[in-house]
Amino acid sequence: MTVHDSDRTPVRDTDRALVQAAGAVARLRCRSEQHTVAAAARTPEGRVITGVNLRHVTGDICAEIVALATAATQGVTQLETIVAVGDRGREVLAPCGRCRQVLRDQFPHIRVILGPVDDPRVVPIADLPAEPPAAAPKPSI
Repeated sequence: MTVHDSDRTPVRDTDRALVQAAGAVARLRCRSEQHTVAAAARTPEGRVITGVNLRHVTGDICAEIVALATAATQGVTQLETIVAVGDRGREVLAPCGRCRQVLRDQFPHIRVILGPVDDPRVVPIADLPAEPPAAAPKPSI
């Protein structure tokens, strides 16, 4: 399934603010090879939860998953919208296959912000095509 312009959900000011929040975290906290992507998720009440990815030889953890785990540790059970932004001025990033599956399973109605920072689009997670989860590298023994 391809996402078309006609499938867009209107972009709200709060969506643009969420992109800015993820971008700010990326600029402040993604300063090493271990942290290269920041994610921000918003609750229906407007609370913003953030996270950064963790790269490691035993396997990477995406920023979206860290944001979901952070939300869980703070007692948040509902998320409305999520976005991931790359470090060093990179654009908004689409969730990988593994993140798409987790988002579908945990928050089937969540909206995902995609596209360039200056012209984002918002789509329901259900409208994103499924991708096979990235295989985690096997640790060497």
